[in-house]
Amino acid sequence: MGAPPSQFRVVDGLDAHLRDEGPRDDTLPILLLHGTSSSLHTWEWWTADLSRSRRVITVDMPGFGLTGPDAHDDYRAARYTRFAAALLDSLRIARAIVGGNSFGGGVAWSLALDHPAKVAALILVDATGYPTPSVSVPIGFRLARNRVLAPLLRSILPRRIVRSSIENTYGDPARVTERQVERYEAITRRAGNRRALSIRFSQANYAARIDEVSRIHVPTLILWGDRDRLIPVESSERLHTAIAGSTLVRFPSLGHIPQEEDPAATLVPVRRFLGLP
Repeated sequence: MGAPPSQFRVVDGLDAHLRDEGPRDDTLPILLLHGTSSSLHTWEWWTADLSRSRRVITVDMPGFGLTGPDAHDDYRAARYTRFAAALLDSLRIARAIVGGNSFGGGVAWSLALDHPAKVAALILVDATGYPTPSVSVPIGFRLARNRVLAPLLRSILPRRIVRSSIENTYGDPARVTERQVERYEAITRRAGNRRALSIRFSQANYAARIDEVSRIHVPTLILWGDRDRLIPVESSERLHTAIAGSTLVRFPSLGHIPQEEDPAATLVPVRRFLGLP
């Protein structure tokens, strides 16, 4: 999974795994941030399309993918915002369009709040923030949050738990492929990632500042799967109302990670938002 176009770069003290694809003369690159227990691979379908005309950067954030755990166990929300800002600085990108799914969406809108000069526009995909009760939580997340069972999960990871967790986030579980299960299992088994997940659940809290999103005044595209059971669709309406001038597009048959479940359908509004034909 670390083969080209992957590269490693020291960012905020971590040897970060990232991909930097597309034309280098793009004056407004796109940074895409993944969700919990995911990796930069969640964007590979979008990247394959968008990088034909736009520079697209994807990265494994601290505690996930091939970037792996932080030596200081710092997984607070502010740390992820700092990491995203440091990544842009490291790549000498002054301003970018920033997108994020789920937890990555929380990092994206936090970056827009803390570093407004760096964010030209936002693409928020089933983004975290509002404390809306989940209809269903993937079993992997439930185990990681359990103080008794989490240590066991660090040494034993049955594939059926991985598959069940992914299926829980899809609108149609039948769309989950064996390749995706293998990929998620591999990145979860990376040394230290499961321990990092348990710690992150107790540290990162985006709900604490969700009321601040009304201060965001950049063009914002909000995408949401109506069958999202982890962050129900009510959150999309609240986010749309809070961010003045935002555009909301909902997908009736998709779940929590629509960019994976149906890349073609989700790319249509994204390309429109970016002004691409």
